[in-house]
Amino acid sequence: MTHGVRLDVFAIHILNFRYKYLYMSATKKIKTALVSVFHKDGLEELLAKLNAEGVEFLSTGGTQKFIESLGYECQAVENVTTYPSILGGRVKTLHPKVFGGILARRENEGDRQQMAEYEIPAIDLVLVDLYPFGQTVASGANEQDIIEKIDIGGISLIRAGAKNFKDVVIVPSKAEYALLLDILNRKGAETDIEDRRMFATRAFGVSSHYDTAIHDWFCKQQQ
Repeated sequence: MTHGVRLDVFAIHILNFRYKYLYMSATKKIKTALVSVFHKDGLEELLAKLNAEGVEFLSTGGTQKFIESLGYECQAVENVTTYPSILGGRVKTLHPKVFGGILARRENEGDRQQMAEYEIPAIDLVLVDLYPFGQTVASGANEQDIIEKIDIGGISLIRAGAKNFKDVVIVPSKAEYALLLDILNRKGAETDIEDRRMFATRAFGVSSHYDTAIHDWFCKQQQ
């Protein structure tokens, strides 16, 4: 009986250790945030909290200027990629050093080696607000203006962040700003796997809705 009790106690210790290991490995610290948004309203409070938590910002164009106007340091994506925004702003974040930093699996040794080899910085939070395609259509804009409001980089960032939710937080629209702010206020700049899975679910919902709107518009042009 004593031997059996000892085995049971040992098994409980092993289970507790495995639980703590899995829990801790599922908790991720936000150190670097890529911010790429169309609408800036509602962003100030979130940026203030992220800055207070020591999160570093990475951004482009108008969003970078907005962040810096609030008094926060912000590294230009161009400094990471060594490429400027090109083609009238159509290509800004579409680069391996950006998407590698989002999609890299932190527990994968091969991924970590390639990040070091190609000097790819890890990106822990992706904060996006897409070009307003639906609103542009509703405004009665012409075809060229509507086409230019089809977001490419932003939707790609959303899908990349959502795919790698085990390591990355993806905030796919301003509707999720308050959700992230609540987590930051409760936990600091840390998220658990349930938080990240929730954001990923919402991200694919945003992506699906956005692409459906574009598909519907193209269909109507053929009628």
